[in-house]
Amino acid sequence: MAKNHDKYKNHSREELIDELETLKKKKYGLVWDKKNSQEMLDAFVNWENVPENFTPKQFPVLKEVKNKEIETDKTKPVNLLLEGDNYHSLAVLNFTHQNKVDVIYIDPPYNTGNNDFIYNDKFIDREDPFRHSKWLSFMEKRLRLAKNLLKKSGVIFISINDIEVAQLKMLCDEIFDENNFVGALIWRKKEGGGQADAYFATEHEYILVYAKSKNFKWLDEEIPIEEAEFNKEDENGKFTAVKLAKWGNTARREDRPKMYYSIKSPEGSGVYPVAPDGGDGRWRVGKKRMDMLIEKGLIFWQKKENKWLPYEKVYFSEGEVKKIKERSILFDLATTADGTNELTQIFGKKDIFPNPKPTELIKFFLLYGAKSDAVILDFFAGSGTTAQAVLNLNKEDKGNRKFILCTNNENGICTDVCYPRVYKVANGYKDSKGDKVAGLGGNLKYFKTDFVGSDSTDKNKRDLVNKSTEMICIKEDIFDLVVDKGQDFKIFRKDKRFLGVIFDIDAISNFKKEAEKNKGNFVVYCFSYTEAAPEKEFKGLKNKYFLKPIPAVILRIYLEIFKK
Repeated sequence: MAKNHDKYKNHSREELIDELETLKKKKYGLVWDKKNSQEMLDAFVNWENVPENFTPKQFPVLKEVKNKEIETDKTKPVNLLLEGDNYHSLAVLNFTHQNKVDVIYIDPPYNTGNNDFIYNDKFIDREDPFRHSKWLSFMEKRLRLAKNLLKKSGVIFISINDIEVAQLKMLCDEIFDENNFVGALIWRKKEGGGQADAYFATEHEYILVYAKSKNFKWLDEEIPIEEAEFNKEDENGKFTAVKLAKWGNTARREDRPKMYYSIKSPEGSGVYPVAPDGGDGRWRVGKKRMDMLIEKGLIFWQKKENKWLPYEKVYFSEGEVKKIKERSILFDLATTADGTNELTQIFGKKDIFPNPKPTELIKFFLLYGAKSDAVILDFFAGSGTTAQAVLNLNKEDKGNRKFILCTNNENGICTDVCYPRVYKVANGYKDSKGDKVAGLGGNLKYFKTDFVGSDSTDKNKRDLVNKSTEMICIKEDIFDLVVDKGQDFKIFRKDKRFLGVIFDIDAISNFKKEAEKNKGNFVVYCFSYTEAAPEKEFKGLKNKYFLKPIPAVILRIYLEIFKK
C-alpha cells in the first residue's frame, strides 16, 4: 500500500485537495489532459490557449477595413467577414450576436497529423502525445462560445472525419446536451480514389448535427398533393402520388447533376426529369433510391400530353402525410471534386484551396435547418463556400439570409481566397473559359480583430469605448453614418431606426439637439465609468430611446468569457 502512496508524498495540501475535487467531479463522459495540452504563450498572440487561471492582457474589438466593403443593393442585408483568430471573433460575436444565430456550419481541422491543425502557433503531428487533448481543448473553447450565439431554435452542423468523430460526439454531448443530438449525416465526399488508404478506400465524412434546444425544427420538404389526398388505391392500400421530378429550389439539372438520369416508362422509353421552367431538371431522389422504388413497385405512372410522368406512391398511415424525410446518408450530393471545380471556375486556375466543400452540401443544411431569413455563421470559413451557398439560395428563393464568416489569414486564406471569392460571386466574374457569370448580389463589411488592454483602468475603459463603434453597429445592424461629431458622438440610421454612440458625457446635450432633428426610435450607447447609464441627463429627449452604458455592456460579457 505504501508504494501506491509514494506518488503523492511530494504533493502540497492544495494539490491533494485539487486531486480529490477532480475525482469527485469525474463522471461518465469525455476526459482529457487539459493541463498538458495548454502552453504559456505571448498573451497578445494566442492567449486563449493558456491555462484557465491566466489573466489575459487584451480584449478583442473589431476594426473595419473600408476599402473591402461590397455593396450591390442597399436594401439587402449586410453580411460580415471577420479576419483574425476565430476565438477572438467568437468573443466579439458574444457581444454582437448572442442568441441571434439560426445556423452554424463549421469544417474544423481534422487533426490528421499531416500539417492540418495548428495549435499555439505550431503544427501538431501524429507523434505528439497530447495530440487529441490539444485538439479537444482547441474545439471546446470555441464550441462553448458558439453555443451562446445560437437562438433557442438554432442548430449547428459540424463536418468531421473518422479521426476525431468519437471524441467530438462526446464533447458535443457535454456542451450541447446529448438530448439535443439531432443526428449524424454521412456524406459521400468523393467517388473512387483513396487507393493510398491502408485497408479500404474511404469515401465518406460525417456531419454531426446538434440543436440548441427542443425548439429546433427540421424543415422537412413538403409534398405537393396530386389532386385529393390519398385518392388512389392499389392492393397495398390508399396512396397519393408525389412528383419525382424536383420542384422549387435547386430543381435544375446543374443544381444536382448526378440526379439527372433516365428511367424506363411503361412503354420502355427513357424518361428524364423536367424543371419547372421546361429545361433539364433533376429527380428528387438519387439513382440508388430510385432503383429501390422501381423494384418495390412504388412508382405510379401518368401520361399527360403524350409524355410519361413518374410519381412516388406515398401510402396513408395515421394522419396526413405531407412531408418527405431526407435520408441520413447523403449519397448523391455534390463531392469535394465539385467544390474544387467551383473554385477553379471562379479563379480561373486550380489548387486554390485543398478539398473545399461544395456549395450544394451547405445549401442542404440551410434549406432544412432554417427559414429564408436566417442568420448563418461559419467560424472556420476557409475558402468561403458558406457565403456562396447563402447568396445562391437568396437568389433562388428571394430570401434574406445573412452570413457571418470568421477566418484567420494563414497563408493568405482570407485576403487571397475567401474575400475575393465573395467579391466575385456577389459582383460577377469570368469563368475559366472566359465566359461571364452574373453576380448573385449581396453586401459585405470586412473587419479585422484588434485589441485593447483588459486591466480595469480608466484609460482601458476609454480605449474600449473609442474602439467599440463597429461592434455596436454590428450588434444593432445599423451602419449608415448620418452625423459625425468626432470624439463627441456619432449617429447612424437604418430606415426609421437610429443608433447613437456618445463618447463623452459632456456631449449629451448636443447629442439630444441633433437627435431631435430626426424622427424615429433611438438606441443610445453612452460612455460611463460605472455600470449605470446617465439616465437623468437624457430626460426630456423627445425621441423614444433605449439607453445602454458603455463599456459596461461589453465588459459584462468579456469578463465572463475570459474569467478575469
